[in-house]
Amino acid sequence: MPAFLIWMLFPVYPVHSTSVPCPPANDGCDCQGVIKFVNCSRAALVYIPSDLPPDTEHYDLSKNNLTTVPLGAFSSLWRLRFLLMNDNSISSIEDGAFSSLESLQRLDLSRNKISTLSVGFTRGLASLRELLLSENQLTALASRSFQHLDHLQKLSLSGNHIGFIEIRAFEHLTQLRQLHLENNQLTSLTDSMFSMLAALEILNLHGNQIKDTNLGVFTPLISLAVLNLTNNLLTNINFKTFIRIHTYETHLLLADNQWYCDCDLQRVFRKLQNVQRLTLDDYSNLTCKKPEELRGRKLEEVDSQLCIGETVTVLIITLTVVITVVAAIVMAEKNRKKRTGKHWSEESDLSYDSQD
Repeated sequence: MPAFLIWMLFPVYPVHSTSVPCPPANDGCDCQGVIKFVNCSRAALVYIPSDLPPDTEHYDLSKNNLTTVPLGAFSSLWRLRFLLMNDNSISSIEDGAFSSLESLQRLDLSRNKISTLSVGFTRGLASLRELLLSENQLTALASRSFQHLDHLQKLSLSGNHIGFIEIRAFEHLTQLRQLHLENNQLTSLTDSMFSMLAALEILNLHGNQIKDTNLGVFTPLISLAVLNLTNNLLTNINFKTFIRIHTYETHLLLADNQWYCDCDLQRVFRKLQNVQRLTLDDYSNLTCKKPEELRGRKLEEVDSQLCIGETVTVLIITLTVVITVVAAIVMAEKNRKKRTGKHWSEESDLSYDSQD
């Protein structure tokens, strides 16, 4: 991973050994003038402090008592690059609240009480690279929730209650590389859900309630490197769903589903294992949930047995057909001989009559 991405995704914040109170002094915030860092974490704030240094680049408002983000709260912080607001009680974000943050690269709103994302939520965030909204109260994603995030590379929506995603919810995220939707309530994956995510490399769908996927749902993901579908409700899969992933190499994670182990499932996994660009990283961990006699058994231990019954049935049917055909041939031959013998006898009788 390039160094600038490591720094962006995992920023190292400095030790505040020479911190001084920020204006106003009673806000409980510390400033680091040299590195342009303002630390207001754990300051029991119920509002967002104003009058901060306009050249502030790092602003930590995490672990406070904030409930809303009003319009104009960051109007003077146009140089801000990192904004941490995680672990508050934020349930309301006014439209355009972040519109002045034209240089912002990382916005962390994890572990709040956000239930909806308005159309104006992302206004002004064209430079944003990472948006963290994990462990909120989102239930659905609307078509224009992320419309201004043209340069976003990582979006985390894990640990919400998302059960519905509109078809065009991600259409503006053409540069997105990581999409984290784990531990939500999705039940199915429909075509066009990920239609504009050509740059996506990691799609994490662990811990949902997915029972089925449309055949073309992953086709647009031409850069996909990791697809995590572990801990869902899949009982079987369609080979065509995965063969339509046209990438150089994609790692599939499919453990902890409700696999119904039969001959059809064995065929699908045998085919997948023969596709060079697809790698089943956790095939050895796939376990059967049904039928009951195979419950808890690993698929790789029983896969050679799953088609035995079907093979025996095919052999019996084939043998029955062969026997029937042979019997028909034998009967036909007997009938032919009978007819031939009868004709010969009649011809003999005629010859004797003519002699008389």
